[in-house]
Amino acid sequence: MSNERAELLQSLNRHRDFLRGTVADLTEEQARLSPTVSVLQLGGLIKHVAGVEERWGRFAEGGADAMNSVPLDWQGQFKLNDDETLEGTLKHYDKVAAANDEIFAAIDLDSGHELPKEPWFEPGASWSGRRVILHLIAEVSQHAGHADIIRETIDGKKSMG
Repeated sequence: MSNERAELLQSLNRHRDFLRGTVADLTEEQARLSPTVSVLQLGGLIKHVAGVEERWGRFAEGGADAMNSVPLDWQGQFKLNDDETLEGTLKHYDKVAAANDEIFAAIDLDSGHELPKEPWFEPGASWSGRRVILHLIAEVSQHAGHADIIRETIDGKKSMG
């Protein structure tokens, strides 16, 4: 594995660990709280990030069609449903992260795919494997910061402080 690839994956895994750390020792009830003016909850953030990683892993391997091959619940992705648990969501995230680590270890960092035709993407733009990993580092770290604020609001504990 190239030094660059190893460093990218190390950075991604560091931010994944920050995110996971925000839910350490929480009860199911606490994982479902939305204690700020936002509707975000810690369990829902883990669920959302797992879904985002899953979609971008599919993109890195097979492009826009693969990314969009599984429907996305835009509203429900940020909260745990009644049949979901924090433990189950964390296990799912761990599986997704491990699968993506394998994908990202194998893909060509320089070649890529055209982005899906969505209003938030530049028409006709392509992202390389490298850009996908960099995007996930940003996504995971941003949500780890959100999660840290929510955790501190719930019980005063800081995962990054």
